[in-house]
Amino acid sequence: MTSPSQAAIAGAETPGPDGAGLNSEPVDGDKAATDQLGRSPGQLMWMRFKRDRTGVISAFVVLIMFAIAALAPVISWLYGKDPWTRYGQIRPGLLNDNAYPVKPNGGMDSEFWFGLEPGLGRDVLTQLVYGMRTSLSLAVVITILSVVLAIVIGVAGGYLGGKPDYFLGRLTDLMMSFPNQLFFVAFTPVIGALLVSPQDEMPTWLRACVLIFVMWLLGWMTLARLLRGQVLTLREREFIEAAKVAGTPPWRIIRKELLPNLVTPILVQSTYMLPNFVTGVAGLSFLGVGMQGSTPDWGRMFATGAEVYQSDITYMIFPGVAMVIFIVAFNLLGDSVRDAFDPKSGR
Repeated sequence: MTSPSQAAIAGAETPGPDGAGLNSEPVDGDKAATDQLGRSPGQLMWMRFKRDRTGVISAFVVLIMFAIAALAPVISWLYGKDPWTRYGQIRPGLLNDNAYPVKPNGGMDSEFWFGLEPGLGRDVLTQLVYGMRTSLSLAVVITILSVVLAIVIGVAGGYLGGKPDYFLGRLTDLMMSFPNQLFFVAFTPVIGALLVSPQDEMPTWLRACVLIFVMWLLGWMTLARLLRGQVLTLREREFIEAAKVAGTPPWRIIRKELLPNLVTPILVQSTYMLPNFVTGVAGLSFLGVGMQGSTPDWGRMFATGAEVYQSDITYMIFPGVAMVIFIVAFNLLGDSVRDAFDPKSGR
């Protein structure tokens, strides 16, 4: 009995009706297989990702938001406003006696596109753009540090095994036992108090470093455990055993053999970690233990919106919609990246 592939080959070698040559036009299945011949796994992943319309749109939205955050000073310069000037206080008539915008819809007009902040009268658009810049910058740094630490601990534990794996595994279990949000809220001001005296105000750069340290300290465990499981499976494969028999040093085995096979879980998990850190940074600022003072931040905008929503609901809309769009787009992007790397996994 002839298989479908043999029949296709036989059909390709059969002369045409005029007998002048061969009928070399492939069928659809052979064309799809031919398109994938000679392509690297990265090229195949990119082909699958480009066919995912949801993933492409999500990636486009995420890139736009990162571009807006990166170009915040340029946007502020073109717009002619900044997030620190209290326009409602230096220009009479913008705020009423209760410090709310006089004009409807939060003071939105041709001059202040997104309105004014109740109380201080700062421009909402530049507050939003710079707040996005602050939150995304902190989240990116925390994600990079967490991924690096997770790779070191997860790969080392899974490859070395024995006592190193036992101690690293118990360390991971210990760190996972802490309730993250409660730990963030409790220890962020404690660490700040250890570095700065109570009567002095903590500098913005130091507060950012404290946030990064606390969230990085409890943000690596999930990825580390995932990578450990992957390494335990990979180290029993034939190509790892062959490298050991050939006398390849362990560091070279990890760098050349293991890490290239861990790109998929690292990349996919990173796309889920970053939006979680964005919401974590915003949540700490909302609770009053994150970015403070005059530093624009998403969380501080939510805190102000929660205080004034009964009188000015408009102020809460812009940061809320922006964060929802970013979180949903990044999560959909993570799903698309996972499906592109592993097409057999269901969404």
